[in-house]
Amino acid sequence: MFRGRTSIYLYLFCSIFIFIVFILFYVIILTNNLISIYLIFMRIGIDCRTILNPEKDDLVGITHYTYQLVKHLIHLKDRNEYILFFDKEIAGKNIAKFSKPWVKIKYFPFLQYKKFLPVAYSHFLISAFLKRENLDILHSPTPYLPVSYNAPSVVTVHDLTIYKFPQLFPPGQFLNVKIIIPNALKTAKKIIAVSQSIKQDLEKIFKIPENKIEVIYNGINKELFNESPKLEIEKIKKQYHIKENYILFLGTLEPRKNIETLIEAYELFQKNSIIKYQLVIAGKEGWMAEKIHKKAAHSPYKNEIIFTGYINPENLNALFSEAKVFVFPSLHEGFGMPVIEAMAKKIPVITSNIESLPEITADSAILINPKKKEEICKALELILNNEKLKIELIKKGFERAKEFCWEKCATKTLGIYKKI
Repeated sequence: MFRGRTSIYLYLFCSIFIFIVFILFYVIILTNNLISIYLIFMRIGIDCRTILNPEKDDLVGITHYTYQLVKHLIHLKDRNEYILFFDKEIAGKNIAKFSKPWVKIKYFPFLQYKKFLPVAYSHFLISAFLKRENLDILHSPTPYLPVSYNAPSVVTVHDLTIYKFPQLFPPGQFLNVKIIIPNALKTAKKIIAVSQSIKQDLEKIFKIPENKIEVIYNGINKELFNESPKLEIEKIKKQYHIKENYILFLGTLEPRKNIETLIEAYELFQKNSIIKYQLVIAGKEGWMAEKIHKKAAHSPYKNEIIFTGYINPENLNALFSEAKVFVFPSLHEGFGMPVIEAMAKKIPVITSNIESLPEITADSAILINPKKKEEICKALELILNNEKLKIELIKKGFERAKEFCWEKCATKTLGIYKKI
């Protein structure tokens, strides 16, 4: 009887002891996790005002960069809180793609002052609103910060052409060029450059220390690596009256894209080519676009030059798919996203031998002097008349395009935040 009771007490004692040990072990683990969370937790603000349509990516310039960076940052496993700042005017739009428990959406107030008091709005009212959020870091995807904002920040620089060739830009840039951009570069704790070329420009023009600048390449949409359905391709070709053989350019219609020289090179090529090709110029209208249209209108091959205007993201894949060659003879470029997109679609590329473009393409494209129409023409002849070279460029370009991904861009950007 006594032995039986002793066994029961011993069993209960052991059970309680094991339970207490388990609870203590659980508390220790939980405490360590909480400490870990506390150590890495940050309130990260991102200026998303370049995103005018949060429902889908417009695939254009800084809007594209901001959209993809935010989309991939908020899916990383680090336990950070992201505060995304939008203009009040998009408050009624669908932001489901950015909705996460650890993401807060904020809309800048005072929108009525933006039109009548733009300087006060951008540099004082916005600054006061940001400071109220107690951010650990503010990331501006452009080299613009409110001049009165002095909390820790990061800016991304995509292009500095305006400092080297101001004649290629519309007038009225004095405030940005002389005050706002230099102030943002000076104030920011870290600067992200989208290419080594941009980093070198920052060091040369603004005398910024090398250790303040980090190079992080843009990514590329994974969808571009997919085959486009034949029906979609035919639909796009029919919509824009595109025939079987066409040379493609994609970019904003503006002076620095050098489209007038491209048209002259196309005329030389078309004159001597047995197989006739169309020149498809895709992209939105930019500053002085009328000069490009005038050039095309006076071309002997004007009926074979097609302007598509802005291409919707859902149509871009199909437009790329059957181009025989992609030509991008830009005079100045900070990165060169269309070049990487063309490579992903297995299109041989001709591009300029200046600034970021040799860096981005590596040995995967034919490089030309963008000011010499004869070189562009010769490159067209090389690719379109040499199947072996064409296949080699396609293979190299496709492999090179795989190196650019938004997940890598977001991970490296988060690494910058942690350094501050």
